[in-house]
Amino acid sequence: MKNILVPVELHSSVDSVFQTAALLARRFGSRIEGVALGPDLPDLVAFDMPVSWTVSDQNTWKELTDEAQRKFEAAMGASGILATGKAPGWRWAGDKSLGDSQMASYGRIFDITVLGRPGSERGDPRMATAEASIFESGRPILLAPPEPPKAMGDTVVISWNRSTETARCVAMAMPLLLQAKKVIVLTIEGFMVDGPTGEQCAEMLAAHGVPVEAVTRPNRRSHGETALEETTALGGDLLVKGAFTQSRLRQMIFGGPTAHIMSKAKLPVFMAN
Repeated sequence: MKNILVPVELHSSVDSVFQTAALLARRFGSRIEGVALGPDLPDLVAFDMPVSWTVSDQNTWKELTDEAQRKFEAAMGASGILATGKAPGWRWAGDKSLGDSQMASYGRIFDITVLGRPGSERGDPRMATAEASIFESGRPILLAPPEPPKAMGDTVVISWNRSTETARCVAMAMPLLLQAKKVIVLTIEGFMVDGPTGEQCAEMLAAHGVPVEAVTRPNRRSHGETALEETTALGGDLLVKGAFTQSRLRQMIFGGPTAHIMSKAKLPVFMAN
């Protein structure tokens, strides 16, 4: 994971995004590229827009873009990552902000995009940003929790439900799994599709040299709640989760594990669809 994209929006978790990206970059000797982010133009009236972007004046947009660049550069300097423009290091992508769809398409040339975990409060990271990256970039995302993590990737928990989406997510997470001290394939009873068991997944990962074990736990609440609780109980500092095994529309209406984890996780979450 040598190339990391960090879209910068002035939301409540932006400092955690910077620190999470720095943890990942130090692990792989990566280059971090920052770019200013704003809602797509049709979303300017959306209810989930951060307070900082509720503007239409072009001069104000430019000021916010400049502020995003200043915050990014200050955070990179504080993290000790140098402005080399190549790996390891960081660079700024330009003086214009990208909308969610533009950012997602730009993310196709990066190994991963680091975003803030969406929230329901005004000023929190927007769900539209994460969904655009998941569905349009073809690459994984890493959701930073509201509070900056102190460590990430030593104990990785895979939320295994046997689905195609989770299989792709595990494959994309392989660089992290190979560097982990411990990987746990977690199966929650009663929430699975047809496919290989957690034990079979662990056996495959072990063949690659991953230090892995498989565990199964009962589903005490919803799958998303149980997955987060068990990840904490197992000492996980990173959760790997396939996104939207159920349809996105169904999860928006009825809820679902992806939606719950995307809005409630207190640790970094690696996601792909």
